[in-house]
Amino acid sequence: MKDQTITDKLKAESKFFRFSPKFLIKSEFFIGVVAVFGFSYAVGLNLVIPLFLIALVISLRFLYHDLNLKSFKLLNLTFLFLIIFAISHFMIQKGLPIFFIPFGIIPMLAAILFGDLVISFLLTVASAVAISYLAKEPNCTGILFLISGMLSSLLVFGARRRNTIINAGIMVGIAQALSLFLLQNFSILKPENYLILFLNGIASGIIVVGVLPIFELLFKTVTNITLLELADFNNPILNRLMIEAPGTYHHSLIVGNLSEAACRAVGANSLLARIGAYYHDIGKLQKPDYFTENQVLKSNVHEALAPNMSKLVIMNHVKEGVELAKKSHLNHRLIDFIQQHHGKSLVYYFYKRALENSDAEQEVGEEGFRYPGPKPNSKETAVVLLADSVEAATRALKEPTLAKIAENVHKIINNKFIDGQLDECELTLKDIETISTVFIHILSGIYHSRVNYPEERREPS
Repeated sequence: MKDQTITDKLKAESKFFRFSPKFLIKSEFFIGVVAVFGFSYAVGLNLVIPLFLIALVISLRFLYHDLNLKSFKLLNLTFLFLIIFAISHFMIQKGLPIFFIPFGIIPMLAAILFGDLVISFLLTVASAVAISYLAKEPNCTGILFLISGMLSSLLVFGARRRNTIINAGIMVGIAQALSLFLLQNFSILKPENYLILFLNGIASGIIVVGVLPIFELLFKTVTNITLLELADFNNPILNRLMIEAPGTYHHSLIVGNLSEAACRAVGANSLLARIGAYYHDIGKLQKPDYFTENQVLKSNVHEALAPNMSKLVIMNHVKEGVELAKKSHLNHRLIDFIQQHHGKSLVYYFYKRALENSDAEQEVGEEGFRYPGPKPNSKETAVVLLADSVEAATRALKEPTLAKIAENVHKIINNKFIDGQLDECELTLKDIETISTVFIHILSGIYHSRVNYPEERREPS
């Protein structure tokens, strides 16, 4: 009887399945929904963090209108994020405690490479949220890494020496251990965790010092630490400039001082501008005697040359400078100064000579006497362009008084502005006025007229 009941039930069910296509559709729909939901959930876990990162970027773009995200490249930011996320995921999957995760590395690298605390904080928040999601104690992990990341960024921001990064690592290690103590309600549960966090901070600083040159190369940027190394006058290029082209060397030093002070006044990267100015004229090493500042006494080799030939020699120092910089493996940020320090300016002296020497029927085109460019595309390169021009013009003044220097500076800068050489940079009219004031102050201190002291005469004894 029991077997019969089971048989009848099976027949009824088979009949239902056979003659109920709606049920089949509903079943397949349900299975499909479950599959899609499972797939979506799995994919969502991997996509939610990038979406969170993009949301933060968009928010920052609206909050900070002056933030130039193009300079930082979202791909570079994502790459840094993926590094710490992959390391954390691997260590957690291997069962290692979260205290082994060197979280401070990415905020340190971001603050040093991009030179912007907003960007570093952005990465800190995104990374802390992502890693805390992977951890068993998300709240504790998230708070610990937020404190660690923000402190790391603040301590290394603007660092000019490698020992600053090491010291920052020590401070971060102490802060991490203290944060854990506070998060565990002032109780020490596992003493070894505090030691791990302290050593973690020190290790993060050491790792950042070691990998920093690699990331400079990958991201095509230059840090303050590298810039100061390039400022060493024992550098082969600067050493050659000092010996083979002393006039250009001295000119570059003054342009560097002018650029650094002006950039500091307008909120630009003053150190980058100074070092860029040191290298902006290295192309003159090929033919130093063809440039006025290196000519002995009053001899001028251009007197024996046609204006067209002279302008080729003068303009070619930009191309030769770029070639020398690439041969010496200089950072591309410094090459920008070499390429852009004249923009598309007119070589006016030789253009005027060409007009004077030309026949009435011969037309002299202005375009043929302009530098190839490009025009300055940053505040720093634009400031060096202006400093280069005003220093050379002020040096040529016969009786430099404060009034003459001020008039000369305003005239040079106005001409550059009217000529469109500042069209592609971010300098405002207020910035230009500030730069003019700084230039006048420094140049008047260097080139002002001096009192003629009477010659000391001694009576024969």
